[in-house]
Amino acid sequence: MEALLLGTGLLLGAYVLVYYNLVKAPPCGGIGNLRGRTAVVTGANSGIGKMTALELARRGARVVLACRSRERGEAAAFDLRQESGNNEVIFMALDLASLASVRAFATAFLSSEPRLDILIHNAGISSCGRTREAFNLLLRVNHIGPFLLTHLLLPCLKACAPSRVVVVASAAHCRGRLDFKRLDRPVVGWRQELRAYADTKLANVLFARELANQLEGTGITCYAAHPGPVNSELFLRHVPGWLRPLLCPLAWLVLRAPKGGAQTPLYCALQEGIEPLSGRYFANCHVEEVPPAARDDRAAHRLWEASKRLAGLGPGEDAEPDEDSQSEDSGAPSSLSTPHPEEPTVSQPYPTPQSSPDLSKMTHRIQAKVEPETQLS
Repeated sequence: MEALLLGTGLLLGAYVLVYYNLVKAPPCGGIGNLRGRTAVVTGANSGIGKMTALELARRGARVVLACRSRERGEAAAFDLRQESGNNEVIFMALDLASLASVRAFATAFLSSEPRLDILIHNAGISSCGRTREAFNLLLRVNHIGPFLLTHLLLPCLKACAPSRVVVVASAAHCRGRLDFKRLDRPVVGWRQELRAYADTKLANVLFARELANQLEGTGITCYAAHPGPVNSELFLRHVPGWLRPLLCPLAWLVLRAPKGGAQTPLYCALQEGIEPLSGRYFANCHVEEVPPAARDDRAAHRLWEASKRLAGLGPGEDAEPDEDSQSEDSGAPSSLSTPHPEEPTVSQPYPTPQSSPDLSKMTHRIQAKVEPETQLS
């Protein structure tokens, strides 16, 4: 009996040490009042994204939940309005697997929203599931879609500078290795999926690094954020049904709750004084060094150019808006997978604010600059 009690005590003590040193996330601080500011959070209908959006709403921000499922997105917006007491939480349709949907979202957002202060790329997939595309679906959803969305929303981010872009990455980037000759090849089988997922997380880290270089001096800062080991839908989405009863209790014990996983992305979005660290990788609410492959500026620039091609952007287009667009935006206020997507919809608890004449011009300018979507499928 004594041996059993001793063994139980040692196990509990070991678990407490593991929990407080490896599992429990430090709480996010940062800016407390976000009234008058607008944030977009992709994949915010559940998990880390929903908890991130909830905290932003609690601080008074207008929050746009950019989600693929209309039903789940509108339900999440309703839940967050109820829980935060903030009625400025809305849903807008976005399917990152479709470049046409990304462009439609950007057009709808720019025509209805007068500002954008925080853009958080949270949505992602870890497996292709049963879907078989003629392109790398993991790369499309986890990197190319966010790359294009950032590009299209840059004029609004610039007009509202100082503003921030946060890319939710992963420690899996350490296992990534980009093969530019096979970057968009279809992924088949779970072994390829594991490798492709790590590659896309490396792409996330390199994207934040190159974006920071491209936008230096514009007032837009960019960060890659690792949420830590999180018990979310991404973890269990593709686990066989017979295995879930075994993994769920283990996940509850050793993985963070989504609220804990949201802390580092929130830190990157809200913490004051980290602007000099733009382009860096954060975990547990502090900056961390990354392996050589994740700080290779040459590879980051090469990925940038390849991403422009895969996103259907012209070879001569730069990430920043042209000088005419910048001059038009100078009066703006300043402060901190379906192949045929439906038209973007907005769930609003009140009338949509009318866009200013400058933003209308900006929207038309973006539409004129973007070339027809590259045929990847």
